[in-house]
Amino acid sequence: MFTGIIETTGTILKVLPKGSNIDFWIESTVTPELKIDQSVAHNGVCLTVVEIEGNSYRVTAVDETLQKTNLGQWAAGSIVNIERSLKIGDRLDGHFVQGHVDATATCTERKALEGSHLYTFSYPRQFAALLIEKGSVCINGVSLTAFNVTDKTFTVTIIPYTYSHTNFHAIDRGTVVNIEFDVLGKYLLRKDALNYDPKE
Repeated sequence: MFTGIIETTGTILKVLPKGSNIDFWIESTVTPELKIDQSVAHNGVCLTVVEIEGNSYRVTAVDETLQKTNLGQWAAGSIVNIERSLKIGDRLDGHFVQGHVDATATCTERKALEGSHLYTFSYPRQFAALLIEKGSVCINGVSLTAFNVTDKTFTVTIIPYTYSHTNFHAIDRGTVVNIEFDVLGKYLLRKDALNYDPKE
């Protein structure tokens, strides 16, 4: 479980295809604090640390992950957002994020304001019921508030700190990002779909 508050970024050093999977070697300032078998979110995708060497570590993305995320577009030099899992007792500064990306979205507009940046994204219409005005959404691992929500697009505002401390500064028109919808909305939608009655 994560919160969508990015700790740091990492740099992709190597991309090593292995059958239908891909291994990624990543360099990051948090590497010395990592342990084998630890869960770490990369652009919002929960991946397991399988090897550590100096200031870099290796994770593996399976085919299912590659199909539903933007990890297949990573290359040596790519910058990714990193967050370690939530500790019990920590403040929840963002929202509950599972690290299970639902789909990708595409940036359709980027607009610089006085000190902040507006980004509009298009997303698959099949997920429209999971996104509400002023609701939480996770983009590339970053917990954000959506507004101007339609059944195909939404907008977020990025403050200067987030812009400079995540890979949002590299997002422009046409950039594909990972998106995870609020898990609470998913359970509510599932309950309604089953016509759930707690008395039964």
